[in-house]
Amino acid sequence: MESTVCPVPAGTRLIETFGYRPGQGIARLELHLARLARSAHELGFVFDPVRIAGAIEALGGETPLRCRLTLGAVGDVEITTAELPESAAQWTVRIAPERMHSEDALLRHKTTRRAVYDRWRADLPDGVQEWLFLNERDELCEGTITNVVLTMPDGERLTPPLSSGCLPGVYRQSLLDAGVVREAVLTLDDLRSAKAITLSNALRGEISAVLSHV
Repeated sequence: MESTVCPVPAGTRLIETFGYRPGQGIARLELHLARLARSAHELGFVFDPVRIAGAIEALGGETPLRCRLTLGAVGDVEITTAELPESAAQWTVRIAPERMHSEDALLRHKTTRRAVYDRWRADLPDGVQEWLFLNERDELCEGTITNVVLTMPDGERLTPPLSSGCLPGVYRQSLLDAGVVREAVLTLDDLRSAKAITLSNALRGEISAVLSHV
């Protein structure tokens, strides 16, 4: 199959972040690899499954680890590790003033092109753990490091579609595959009226959240 290459800035690397737990390995590894392969194909990166598998298999030890795998355009693989952070019981979120552009194709790929997310994470107010972004149509997108799921008043659980401008998160995909969440265009009004807000990423799992009205 020919690559449908999307232009990327020189030096950009693909990222997969996951937790390693002794005796358990890596949760949802097949989804991480599928996303990495898909992004590599679409962005024109070399994807060598044997090299990637070898790097992952080298992980080990008796300590839970936060692992960050990056893939370069020529297929080179790097993995860095750190202590796995504890999951918080609940996060407080605010709406970022900056808007995402839903037609930015790179929003659908996890890459080192993260300046906007890093800038806003560096500017989190005291007592706030996450910013949520809207797009140019005022549709809910994602957080700086999380996807969003809203439990609506009727009990249905909804997450923004990729067309709103968000990353196809691995944990998000596991919820969609399980049929417990479906995609729907969501607005700030939906966020405010939701019965529950849940954030997710592959490293931390699901995190209950509340919206700050400041």
